[in-house]
Amino acid sequence: MSKPSLFRQGKKIGTAIVGGIVILVGIVLIPYPGPGWLIVFAGFAILSTEFTFAAKALAWLKERYKIWEQWVRRQPIIVSLAVLGLTGLVVLVTLWLINAFGVIDTLFNLGQDWVYSPFFRK
Repeated sequence: MSKPSLFRQGKKIGTAIVGGIVILVGIVLIPYPGPGWLIVFAGFAILSTEFTFAAKALAWLKERYKIWEQWVRRQPIIVSLAVLGLTGLVVLVTLWLINAFGVIDTLFNLGQDWVYSPFFRK
């Protein structure tokens, strides 16, 4: 059994770093409108080019996502609206925490101190 080449090791490390970053970005974007889950799946697809565990994890995640989607579709409209409302709440809280509303207040000089994130108080 020969030792892996330096290029091979570098490729594996680079793939791990890039795939990991893509997965983290996707996880952050999951509650937002857009391709959060698609980005997570892409990160695992990147990792699966070098790591067999990632291919298994990707297949498992796709199956769980499909099961979740089917479950939501079978629910009464009130449950679907509750899921949508919770997602919206997560988005609003995140925007508040990163001070998006404080930036708007500053740009338009609205004088609403309560919109500022606790991390960015004046």
